[in-house]
Amino acid sequence: MNPATTAPASDLPLPSMGRGNEGEGCFHPRHTYSTTTPSRHLPLPLSLCLSLLLLAAPASARINVTSLPGRDSVQLTIYNSADLTLVRETRLLTFRKGLNKLEFSWANTLIDPTSVEFRALTRPDEIDVLDVSFPPRVTNTLEWRIQSEFAGEVTVEIRYFTSGISWSADYVAEVNQPEKLMQLAGNVRVNNNSGEDYENTQVRLVVGTIRLVEDIATLATPRADSERGQRVPQPVIRSFSVMEKAKKDMSDLSLDVERLADAKGEKQKAIAKESLSEYFLYTVEGRDTIPTGWGKRLPSFTTPGVPIVSLYKFERERWGQQVMRYLSFTNSAAAQLGKEPLPDGRVQAFRARTPDRLLAYLGATAVKYIPINESVELELGPDQEVLVKPTLMNWEKTNLAFDANGNVKGWNLKETWKLELQNSRDIDITVDLRRSFRGDWTLTTTARYEKVDANKVKFLIPLQPREKRELTYDLVTRLGSNATR
Repeated sequence: MNPATTAPASDLPLPSMGRGNEGEGCFHPRHTYSTTTPSRHLPLPLSLCLSLLLLAAPASARINVTSLPGRDSVQLTIYNSADLTLVRETRLLTFRKGLNKLEFSWANTLIDPTSVEFRALTRPDEIDVLDVSFPPRVTNTLEWRIQSEFAGEVTVEIRYFTSGISWSADYVAEVNQPEKLMQLAGNVRVNNNSGEDYENTQVRLVVGTIRLVEDIATLATPRADSERGQRVPQPVIRSFSVMEKAKKDMSDLSLDVERLADAKGEKQKAIAKESLSEYFLYTVEGRDTIPTGWGKRLPSFTTPGVPIVSLYKFERERWGQQVMRYLSFTNSAAAQLGKEPLPDGRVQAFRARTPDRLLAYLGATAVKYIPINESVELELGPDQEVLVKPTLMNWEKTNLAFDANGNVKGWNLKETWKLELQNSRDIDITVDLRRSFRGDWTLTTTARYEKVDANKVKFLIPLQPREKRELTYDLVTRLGSNATR
């Protein structure tokens, strides 16, 4: 099981770590399978380097074992609302009976050293972590002193938080010719800029808001200690309860690593979803390798037959004379969706121009988090094929009031407006037309409208293909002493 090792000057046997490669010093799994130029193998600062050290050796000797194991498994839980990832990795170690010393290094990574935890998964009652320390004159390293009641192999788990790993969602909407239905496809993209490669990794993505007092990236950066002349980790000043909640999500609510089979061949990965109270968890099927500096895009869902409304908005105070185009839909079971909230992301929209689905690009927009049963409007920019033209037809002053000196102190201003609407498209649409007024006003019209607030009204006007319509209204504004509000 274990490769041969070379003993140091001491006659005591070195504890070994199973399933590793031979060679002195720390072994970094990122360089194991390199097929690039030899410069890839030059001595570099090593991250996530584990080595067993003899407790009895002098402090200055820092003896490393000659073989080091790679990870057996890795699980990443990535929160998209904060720069936070919980890493859970397992390794097979071989302990000697008695005291052992285990070293963990995170050079050139964004790991939070204050979050690193160690526990034995097998024989937990016989393995005891006595303490953890940060050695003097050694940066980015901690040491565990571990008491083992037996000699042999143990599967251990190491957990920590890191930053630099993020995920985002993107969507593709394909709208049919009448613009009544669309196919909505969702994807997730994972980006790794943590400084560490993660091989054979199970990826889990969390939708929900988590609040941190201090960023993990800041905690991963050492600060100078002027008194001791060394580099030490930043103190923990984040919310403990938040971090413990994240750890609980990982430990208690996860799908067990052992129950997840590797994806076979080129089979498309599925993404399973489950609710975690205030969070929603996406678990990517199978395992993947995500080197640092790389990103991976994974399909999440494809849903055809989602009902939509082609909506056009006109509001001169916001967009001038332009008419803005929107697609509206609801994240609900009735709309073939509603199984889970839809995370923040970017939507690209296309429309089928021909029966054989020749697509035309409509535009792109960003969307916020969409809870279950909530409606969303996708803004696709101005549309020249829909026209709204307001025209002031007449105005006059009425109901003049005078003071004792004969000066005008109050009056009413009556305006008559005509609104021309034209749909030059070949589909049915709805125009959301909004008008804003100031002061003490009254609106009179035969068209239906609703009051948005104290100074704004909204008309919803359906238009058939190639249809033109007009509506008029009278606006009376009471000014001066005539105003009652």
